Amino acid sequence: MKYGAALIATVFALLLWQAVVLLTGLPRFILPGPAVVAEAWWSNRAVIAEHTLVTALEVLIGLLLGAALGVVTAIQLATSRLARVLVQPMLVFTQALPVFALAPILTLWMGYGLWSKVAMAVLIIYFPVTSAFFDGLMRTPRGYLDLAQTMQAGKRSVLWHIRVPAALPSLASGLRLAAVYAPIGAVIGEWVGASRGLGYLMLLANGRAKTDLMFAAMLTLGVFSVLLHLAVRRATMRMAGEH
Repeated sequence: MKYGAALIATVFALLLWQAVVLLTGLPRFILPGPAVVAEAWWSNRAVIAEHTLVTALEVLIGLLLGAALGVVTAIQLATSRLARVLVQPMLVFTQALPVFALAPILTLWMGYGLWSKVAMAVLIIYFPVTSAFFDGLMRTPRGYLDLAQTMQAGKRSVLWHIRVPAALPSLASGLRLAAVYAPIGAVIGEWVGASRGLGYLMLLANGRAKTDLMFAAMLTLGVFSVLLHLAVRRATMRMAGEH
């Protein structure tokens, strides 16, 4: 049923897109139709695949590093009052800075290669993962903690056997958000400075007035993001014991 609904929504979006093209009469270099974009995608499939692999690598590395860093930070915040006093305000402050403002700085420090894009992906997903997991750790059901106190469990045992398992659904929510945000961070980094990747390909196509290729690259990025979100969603449902 879910796949049927997705197929119906996709067909409706394509029909709506084609209707807008026909009704407005916009030229192809302004708004190409679905068939034109599909033709451009097929004609440039090798180039798109090459750039997709680059962006996918940036996103996956950034997602793994950002998630791991977020988990470690959340545990430190939950177990240390000093960490909450010193680190939590800094986390909030980093979210007040526009991501676009940080991208040129990271490119200047790390160059135009892979790691500046990975750093952008890490920065954009770090806070959602940290915030969601930390919130879950701090909302452990009181009954569990009272039972642990009655059993005279140590702080480390309470953390790893009670608080962390109880917070896994919250971590799962954070990871699902991260799967959506990570491609955004990587593409922003590619827009600022890159020689490969889907973001670079979109800028290149735009500069050469190849709007159909730009749309093809953008839709490829969208499909990749949806697949990544579905994969992370399935993995986190198992992790959190959801059905």
